[in-house]
Amino acid sequence: MIPLGDASRKLRSFPIVTLLIIVLNAFMFYEELTLGDAFVQRWALIPAHIAQGRDLITIFTAMFMHAGWLHILGNMLFLWVFGPAMEDVMGPVSYLLFYLLGGVVATLAQVYFMQGSTIPNLGASGAIAAVMGGFLITYPTDRIRTILIIFIFIDITVIPAIILIGLWFLLQLLSGLGSMSDVQTGGVAYMAHVGGFIFGLLFARLFESTRLRARQGLA
Repeated sequence: MIPLGDASRKLRSFPIVTLLIIVLNAFMFYEELTLGDAFVQRWALIPAHIAQGRDLITIFTAMFMHAGWLHILGNMLFLWVFGPAMEDVMGPVSYLLFYLLGGVVATLAQVYFMQGSTIPNLGASGAIAAVMGGFLITYPTDRIRTILIIFIFIDITVIPAIILIGLWFLLQLLSGLGSMSDVQTGGVAYMAHVGGFIFGLLFARLFESTRLRARQGLA
């Protein structure tokens, strides 16, 4: 399932912070392509180093880096689908703080479960998972326009957010539990997704503006 956009909601303000986050991710990816492995090794996060109290700046830098074109395009698509509505209900400053804290919590969750790993971690997906957790608790009945792929069958349909995001989280949780058996496992940082999502689910409301919620007719 590939989300394309929220079919239930029109934005009341321009998502400037979401757009700037996408631009920053694009800039960092350009730097990765230009400067190569040395840049990635310097600014990507290594769980074992964080567990030892080293290279703590990478908790922030790694959440703006990506492993390849599919990685960044997929993450930025998910951010553009779910981010603007959360920025709309939080306001730019609170949304930026929520996004960054979600990314930090996601990273620390990954470090906690993979403390011995020396494989570099990078990607915005932990912070985006926080945005998705917030979206689920704030707009559970919104219908998301989605590309549905089942074997060779492809269709564009609308799926309730609670189903689309719920299935996504279940997949992350099951995959994360499976990945814990090998601290040196590479690939997707599933526990970062789980940690970020739970943060968003539990704390998004604290960042939302009462005034903006009322403007949208939210209880």
